[in-house]
Amino acid sequence: MSSGSAALDRIVERLGGTADPRRRYEYVLWLAKKLSPFPEELRQDNFKVRGCVSQVYVVGSLVDGRLHWLGDSDAAITKGLLALLIEGLEGLTPAEAAAIDPGFIAATGLQASLTPSRANGFLNILRTMQAQALQLGGPAEPAAPTDF
Repeated sequence: MSSGSAALDRIVERLGGTADPRRRYEYVLWLAKKLSPFPEELRQDNFKVRGCVSQVYVVGSLVDGRLHWLGDSDAAITKGLLALLIEGLEGLTPAEAAAIDPGFIAATGLQASLTPSRANGFLNILRTMQAQALQLGGPAEPAAPTDF
Protein backbone atom coordinates (compact mmCIF):
# COMPACT_ATOMS: atom_id res chain seq x y z
CA MET A 1 0.00 0.00 0.00
CA SER A 2 1.44 3.37 -0.97
CA SER A 3 0.78 6.34 1.29
CA GLY A 4 1.34 8.88 -1.49
CA SER A 5 4.79 9.86 -0.16
CA ALA A 6 7.97 7.94 -1.03
CA ALA A 7 9.61 9.06 2.25
CA LEU A 8 6.59 7.97 4.27
CA ASP A 9 6.52 4.63 2.43
CA ARG A 10 10.19 4.03 3.39
CA ILE A 11 9.44 4.80 7.04
CA VAL A 12 6.36 2.54 7.00
CA GLU A 13 8.41 -0.27 5.40
CA ARG A 14 11.11 0.09 8.06
CA LEU A 15 8.63 0.12 10.96
CA GLY A 16 6.32 -2.52 9.51
CA GLY A 17 9.26 -4.86 8.89
CA THR A 18 10.22 -4.79 12.57
CA ALA A 19 8.50 -7.39 14.73
CA ASP A 20 9.88 -6.02 18.01
CA PRO A 21 7.74 -3.14 19.38
CA ARG A 22 10.75 -1.87 21.38
CA ARG A 23 12.75 -1.45 18.15
CA ARG A 24 9.87 0.57 16.65
CA TYR A 25 9.85 2.83 19.72
CA GLU A 26 13.64 3.26 19.50
CA TYR A 27 13.31 4.32 15.85
CA VAL A 28 10.55 6.81 16.68
CA LEU A 29 12.66 8.26 19.52
CA TRP A 30 15.65 8.49 17.15
CA LEU A 31 13.48 10.46 14.69
CA ALA A 32 12.54 12.82 17.53
CA LYS A 33 16.21 13.58 18.19
CA LYS A 34 16.74 14.48 14.52
CA LEU A 35 14.06 17.21 14.53
CA SER A 36 15.33 20.73 13.91
CA PRO A 37 15.08 23.08 16.91
CA PHE A 38 11.68 24.74 17.11
CA PRO A 39 11.70 28.55 17.33
CA GLU A 40 10.12 29.84 20.55
CA GLU A 41 8.19 32.54 18.67
CA LEU A 42 6.23 29.81 16.86
CA ARG A 43 4.83 28.36 20.11
CA GLN A 44 1.52 30.00 19.36
CA ASP A 45 -1.98 28.72 19.86
CA ASN A 46 -2.72 28.75 16.11
CA PHE A 47 0.14 26.24 15.52
CA LYS A 48 -0.91 23.94 18.36
CA VAL A 49 -2.34 20.54 17.45
CA ARG A 50 -5.81 20.10 18.96
CA GLY A 51 -6.80 16.80 20.52
CA CYS A 52 -3.35 15.84 21.82
CA VAL A 53 -2.73 15.16 25.48
CA SER A 54 0.82 16.53 25.14
CA GLN A 55 1.77 19.96 23.81
CA VAL A 56 2.36 19.63 20.05
CA TYR A 57 3.18 22.42 17.63
CA VAL A 58 3.56 22.11 13.87
CA VAL A 59 4.14 24.86 11.32
CA GLY A 60 4.15 24.38 7.58
CA SER A 61 5.59 26.76 5.00
CA LEU A 62 5.45 26.73 1.24
CA VAL A 63 8.62 27.40 -0.77
CA ASP A 64 8.53 27.08 -4.56
CA GLY A 65 5.33 25.03 -4.32
CA ARG A 66 6.81 22.50 -1.83
CA LEU A 67 5.99 22.09 1.85
CA HIS A 68 8.53 22.44 4.65
CA TRP A 69 7.75 21.72 8.28
CA LEU A 70 8.87 22.63 11.79
CA GLY A 71 7.44 21.04 14.89
CA ASP A 72 7.94 20.16 18.53
CA SER A 73 6.31 18.30 21.38
CA ASP A 74 6.95 18.09 25.11
CA ALA A 75 6.58 14.27 25.06
CA ALA A 76 9.37 12.17 23.52
CA ILE A 77 7.20 9.55 21.77
CA THR A 78 4.80 12.19 20.46
CA LYS A 79 7.76 14.23 19.23
CA GLY A 80 8.97 11.11 17.39
CA LEU A 81 5.55 10.58 15.79
CA LEU A 82 5.55 14.24 14.75
CA ALA A 83 9.09 13.81 13.35
CA LEU A 84 7.90 10.78 11.38
CA LEU A 85 5.13 12.86 9.80
CA ILE A 86 7.43 15.83 9.17
CA GLU A 87 9.93 13.59 7.40
CA GLY A 88 7.14 11.86 5.48
CA LEU A 89 5.42 15.07 4.30
CA GLU A 90 8.55 17.17 3.73
CA GLY A 91 8.86 18.44 0.17
CA LEU A 92 5.38 17.38 -0.95
CA THR A 93 3.01 19.72 -2.73
CA PRO A 94 -0.03 20.81 -0.71
CA ALA A 95 -2.26 18.56 -2.82
CA GLU A 96 0.03 15.54 -2.26
CA ALA A 97 0.08 16.13 1.50
CA ALA A 98 -3.69 16.55 1.63
CA ALA A 99 -4.13 13.26 -0.24
CA ILE A 100 -2.10 11.16 2.24
CA ASP A 101 -4.25 8.24 3.35
CA PRO A 102 -4.09 7.82 7.14
CA GLY A 103 -4.27 4.06 6.52
CA PHE A 104 -0.46 4.07 6.43
CA ILE A 105 -0.55 4.37 10.25
CA ALA A 106 -1.82 0.78 10.54
CA ALA A 107 0.99 -0.44 8.24
CA THR A 108 3.64 0.91 10.65
CA GLY A 109 2.57 -1.52 13.36
CA LEU A 110 2.91 1.35 15.84
CA GLN A 111 -0.70 1.45 17.00
CA ALA A 112 -0.23 -1.95 18.68
CA SER A 113 2.10 -0.28 21.17
CA LEU A 114 0.52 3.20 21.32
CA THR A 115 -2.07 4.14 23.90
CA PRO A 116 -5.44 5.01 22.32
CA SER A 117 -4.94 8.71 23.18
CA ARG A 118 -1.48 8.73 21.57
CA ALA A 119 -2.75 6.92 18.45
CA ASN A 120 -5.55 9.50 18.23
CA GLY A 121 -2.98 12.28 18.70
CA PHE A 122 -0.90 10.84 15.83
CA LEU A 123 -3.95 11.11 13.56
CA ASN A 124 -4.69 14.64 14.83
CA ILE A 125 -1.12 15.72 13.97
CA LEU A 126 -1.55 14.34 10.44
CA ARG A 127 -4.94 16.06 10.04
CA THR A 128 -3.48 19.37 11.29
CA MET A 129 -0.61 19.12 8.81
CA GLN A 130 -3.02 18.33 5.98
CA ALA A 131 -5.23 21.30 6.90
CA GLN A 132 -2.20 23.60 6.94
CA ALA A 133 -1.07 22.20 3.57
CA LEU A 134 -4.46 23.01 2.05
CA GLN A 135 -4.40 26.53 3.51
CA LEU A 136 -0.88 27.11 2.21
CA GLY A 137 -1.87 25.77 -1.21
CA GLY A 138 -4.69 28.28 -1.42
CA PRO A 139 -7.56 27.96 -3.84
CA ALA A 140 -6.87 26.04 -7.00
CA GLU A 141 -5.98 28.29 -9.90
CA PRO A 142 -8.89 28.53 -12.32
CA ALA A 143 -8.08 27.15 -15.72
CA ALA A 144 -7.33 29.77 -18.33
CA PRO A 145 -10.01 30.02 -20.98
CA THR A 146 -8.89 28.25 -24.12
CA ASP A 147 -11.60 29.22 -26.59
CA PHE A 148 -11.09 32.82 -27.70
